Amino acid sequence: MQNSPFLLSMKKTEQLYKLFLQYPNISTDTRKELNNSIFFALSGENFNGNKFALEALNKGAVIAVVDDRSYLVAGDNRYFFVEDCLIALQDLALFHRRHFSIPVIAITGTNGKTTTKEAIARVLASEKKIVATEGNFNNHIGVPINLLHINRETEVAVIEMGANHPGEIGSLCKIVEPTHGLITNIGKAHLEGFGSMQGVIETKKELYNFVKKNGGTLFVNKEDQLLMSLSKGIHRFTYGKTDADFNVQLLSAQPSLQLQWQENNKKYTVESQLYGSYNFYNLAAAIAIGRFFGILVGHVVHALSGWETRNNRSQQLETGHNHIILDAYNANPDSMLLAITDFAEHAFAKPVLILGDMFELGEAAAKEHEFILTLLDKYKFQDVMLVGKEFVKTTVGGSRKTFVSTDEAAKYLQKYPIRNSQILIKGSRGMQLEQLVQYL
Repeated sequence: MQNSPFLLSMKKTEQLYKLFLQYPNISTDTRKELNNSIFFALSGENFNGNKFALEALNKGAVIAVVDDRSYLVAGDNRYFFVEDCLIALQDLALFHRRHFSIPVIAITGTNGKTTTKEAIARVLASEKKIVATEGNFNNHIGVPINLLHINRETEVAVIEMGANHPGEIGSLCKIVEPTHGLITNIGKAHLEGFGSMQGVIETKKELYNFVKKNGGTLFVNKEDQLLMSLSKGIHRFTYGKTDADFNVQLLSAQPSLQLQWQENNKKYTVESQLYGSYNFYNLAAAIAIGRFFGILVGHVVHALSGWETRNNRSQQLETGHNHIILDAYNANPDSMLLAITDFAEHAFAKPVLILGDMFELGEAAAKEHEFILTLLDKYKFQDVMLVGKEFVKTTVGGSRKTFVSTDEAAKYLQKYPIRNSQILIKGSRGMQLEQLVQYL
């Protein structure tokens, strides 16, 4: 990732930008729509994107940005050579971003950043023209591509930023140049890449550091002591249940979240379809930020009432056989703790847990998986399926069913179907536990 703005020559960036203004569609994958696009031949450890430049041009791309001279075709002015395609993409995004003086809200955090981003985007889009990160396309490639979606009509941009190694948030900030920042929370995730919990804190804090340096505004959860401490001395707008700049109350978390706030002696209620009390602060942030930017209360309520997430995030499903809480998009020790605790508090009649391994924990993996087992004992869950090599390795004795893989768990469910139960499915993305839904 780049460490300073415009690592390529400014002349190159300006030339590329003139082409982008003519063809404002960016592509990096020849399997997707390429017509009238600029194709960036991005390469990775195991592939050379330059090999696909000619294919991209044949499929409709008008320009192919390459960084290997051996792929240039003499006399073919459709090729644009740069020293590094990724840096060229990032420089182009930064150059483009600097043409706009709109609010740019950067969002990061260990848990809930995509849900929070989606909620904020829904609220702001009720009145404003916005650009928001698509899905969780939040890395060193996705962030610049999302920035390049900003146009003259855009009034606010909401950019999600992810990281699994030190320094990555700081590098993304140099591309995004956010005017506003939000960290949802800081917890134990990607410890293998960050090295320690302190490494996670320092990396997430890079967003706060950038906003402070550039005189921006932070949105901070008043009840999060760590975030309040890290944001001290920076201009901030707090949200929470009490004594915050904007207060929101949790009315109920069962079966779905209901929130309420008061303004001018009048109460307003949001009845969402989101499952889990752990999503309270995600919605509270969206409400607070909506009002901060002047979104009418009625539009805030309408935007969030009835809203339900997709993509295996806190989804509630009725299969005809069981009620499923599908939260299998990702997992780390903190999100697993919250999911299990919330599931226990619902006091379901026939609770079943299907839990998958938590990835990228490095040396802490055994300890963190053991902690989850103690949590299951604490709540006296009787019907538990544990899926993955870490859980199998950690589990000793007990009545829990263990499976090395999701495929193995699927075969078991086909042979021994679960019926009339309430099922929590939670695991890291690599486990792909959502594949089990078809057998439930």
